[in-house]
Amino acid sequence: MTVFLGLPGQAAAAPEPLDLTVLYRGPLASCDYDCPYCPFAKRRDTPAQLRADRAALERFAAWAAGQRGDTLSLLFTPWGEGLVRSWYRRALAELSRLPHVRRVAIQTNFSCRTDWLADADLDTLAFWITYHPGQVTHERFLARCRELTALGARYSVGVVGEPEHLAPARRLRAELPPEVYLWINAADGRTYTDPEAAGWTALDPLFGYSRDPHPSGGRPCRTGESVVSVDGDGTVRRCHFVRPPLGNLYDGSYRAQLRPRPCPLPVCDCHIGYVHLETLPLYDVFAGGVLERIPYAPGRSAPGEAPV
Repeated sequence: MTVFLGLPGQAAAAPEPLDLTVLYRGPLASCDYDCPYCPFAKRRDTPAQLRADRAALERFAAWAAGQRGDTLSLLFTPWGEGLVRSWYRRALAELSRLPHVRRVAIQTNFSCRTDWLADADLDTLAFWITYHPGQVTHERFLARCRELTALGARYSVGVVGEPEHLAPARRLRAELPPEVYLWINAADGRTYTDPEAAGWTALDPLFGYSRDPHPSGGRPCRTGESVVSVDGDGTVRRCHFVRPPLGNLYDGSYRAQLRPRPCPLPVCDCHIGYVHLETLPLYDVFAGGVLERIPYAPGRSAPGEAPV
């Protein structure tokens, strides 16, 4: 990307408008759940750490609000649980109402209440919700899903594919509205036999994409061009899993580094990474719902539309 600086005495040209997907992950690492497969279970941030996370989030939200020349799609991917914090709920609601924000979504267990959604634009806001059996009762979780459905909120629901989760996932699938997508994430480090995989695929026809890591080294990926990740300090990287920085969000230095580039890692095994591989068809599979992990359905969007 070239920025025209002009002749001496002339003002520099304005940056070219971007259509950018941003994955934001601040310093928040505390969670209200105690999942045995998560290193952040029941972790408590100190008051100082929570203040730092709030300041970082509010700075990012202010940046996003100011990018009126660009079109933004925003996914919050906190290590901890964001929606139990008022500043996440407020930021999501405010960002959802901005005309240049196409989609704003968050990965969450949605243990929070739903009344704050009255301040949000539910055509823009969406949720990627994980159900954690053992941390919340089936009845309580299903009731929260029904609240979201009644409000007209966009959401997907999923579980981690641990053997003990299969029966709860089947029960959940039977009682969720049929239009709600139930996704299954392959458990870290677990190898699935064909019969085991068949059980999960019966619930999630797209489980095959999660079952095994995807070869990615040297293959084209949208990250670093139209998709970036940002941390609480504003450091921009092509994705959460590739560490070399592209620049900083707040001084604009990242913009000149946006360009097509192959993946430098041998494999990609996380949905928020491999969904952007150009060698996979997932932008068509999830057209209109890439950030919230909702597959394309006739009448909602069309394959080839911008991947919100």
